[in-house]
Amino acid sequence: MRPTSFLLFFLGTFVGLSAFCIINAEDPYRYFTWTVTYGSVSPLGVPRQAILINGQFPGPTIEAVTNDNIIVDVINKLDEPFLITWSVLLLEVLIVGDSEALCSLLIGFSFLSWCEIRNGIKQRKSTWEDGVLGTNCPIPPNTSWRYKFQTKDQIGTFSYFPSTKLHRAAGGFGGFNVAHRSVIAVPYPIPAEEFTVLVGDWYNTNHKVLQQNLDSGNPLPLPDGLLINGLHRSAIFTGQEGNIRHNPLHNFFGYHNYRFLKILYSYFRCVLSGKTYKFRISNVGIATSINFRIQGHTMTLVEVEGANTLQEVYDSLDVHPGQSVAVLVTLHGSVKDYFIVASTRFTKPILTTTGILRYAGSSIKAAGPLPIGPTYHIHWSMKQARTIRLNLTANAARPNPQGSFHYGTIKVVRTLVLANSATKIGGKLRYAVNKISYVDPETPLKLADWFNIPGVFNFNTIKDTPTPGPASFGASVIGTTLHDFVEIVFQNTEPTLQSWHLDGYSFYIVGYGSKNWTPDMRRRYNLADAVPRHTVQVYPFGWSAVMVSLDNKGMWNLRSAIWSRRYLGQQLYIRVWNDEQSFFTENDIPQNALFCGKAHH
Repeated sequence: MRPTSFLLFFLGTFVGLSAFCIINAEDPYRYFTWTVTYGSVSPLGVPRQAILINGQFPGPTIEAVTNDNIIVDVINKLDEPFLITWSVLLLEVLIVGDSEALCSLLIGFSFLSWCEIRNGIKQRKSTWEDGVLGTNCPIPPNTSWRYKFQTKDQIGTFSYFPSTKLHRAAGGFGGFNVAHRSVIAVPYPIPAEEFTVLVGDWYNTNHKVLQQNLDSGNPLPLPDGLLINGLHRSAIFTGQEGNIRHNPLHNFFGYHNYRFLKILYSYFRCVLSGKTYKFRISNVGIATSINFRIQGHTMTLVEVEGANTLQEVYDSLDVHPGQSVAVLVTLHGSVKDYFIVASTRFTKPILTTTGILRYAGSSIKAAGPLPIGPTYHIHWSMKQARTIRLNLTANAARPNPQGSFHYGTIKVVRTLVLANSATKIGGKLRYAVNKISYVDPETPLKLADWFNIPGVFNFNTIKDTPTPGPASFGASVIGTTLHDFVEIVFQNTEPTLQSWHLDGYSFYIVGYGSKNWTPDMRRRYNLADAVPRHTVQVYPFGWSAVMVSLDNKGMWNLRSAIWSRRYLGQQLYIRVWNDEQSFFTENDIPQNALFCGKAHH
């Protein structure tokens, strides 16, 4: 009788828990209204036109939590069409209930997988919200458009920025941080506070003039300087909203003096000796790699673009265009100010900017010399990149360890070798991939694909490997099948560093090398603990190899993160498709979708 009674009790408990899984509430919503305008800024002492979001440069930071629903209404007050793209995986899901915290308690029981399925079926189907011209018509001037997406199964440090024309050179960028849910263990001590650090290059020349120079066939010159959070050599940190409102200063000044408090806090922000702080660092520039370091302090790397890493300690870190990292810094020095330093890599001359790390109670200003960083040193950077590896036993956004996905054992079904090149077409400078220099058609590729509109693109424009002959214009689209496991080799044929970004995915960076890639290089791949990230650097006259599981249906932009190269053609799209027309693999076109070109309501 006792076994029977226990079984009945167990089944009853199981049914009760299952009911809880199904009826639990929907994930939270976060609403933002952003007005995009022009304004004048002079971070390097030269006034110039910038793109502001709600009057801010840089734009406001989005602070989210795993699985949050993000609603952003963008009001375009510029004189040109405009789009924002997000360097996070855009995922939408059919939520039955969010009970993963409860389900994780059931580890070890045979019905765990059933509970996880009931918790929610992951629907990677948000290509409509990607905010690039291959998927979206731009937002016309004096109109608005609503982005709606979910940070499903995401944690990490990211950013957002304009994707249209050369708007990114004028601002419109900001941080996008996704925190762990409280029920998920973090593989390091909780920091006392977090700082969002946006480092990027800056031109004193108006972005429209820069665009005209590119249209005339001229390359962009070296930027005029570097900025940290929109300031040059004068900022400590711009306090983020959530941090400010928990500060005693906020209680004194009150919510309605928030803008004044934010300015005040940016100059007087300080940290407490002995505590550990997280710095979320993003390279939001359009041209240059940067090296980041803090005088008298080391940095422990804990995360890159949503992946928890092995916690290696660094004196300085390279962050290439489009990349983001998170580091922990413990304050163990004397009570005074210390320089935060960012300098360009692989440029002549070297551009440098500084900020201040201020200990609480400090009355001693930071003094030189500045900590020395690498300059050209390509081999040094490649060696450091190889030390950034995945923490296999740590959780990310879900309870299961990151190492439970054994990417190194999956059969590759297709290899793409993509070679960048600088070329001339019609006597003007263009950049190309496998001899094709991309041109945006008037009709977004995704709309053409969805409505079967002929004549917009075809799958024969670009080849899987480099081809001989002159470069030409085209709308490059590589056709793949949903769930293909693909190897991509980026071959750099030029003496400058390249940086490649893939929307909608993270790929495993399995190898870096010099000279030309050959199949024999696969013997050097890291097939155990390569870090997944959305942007990879390719060193001069070298190669980088990645592996990616194409499980996110849609039309996804693969582009240079060096914006002049992207603007002049160094990009393409990967179409991930199957013949199943189902809500479970891809959303219908949004009701508020914009139409242009050959696509009509």
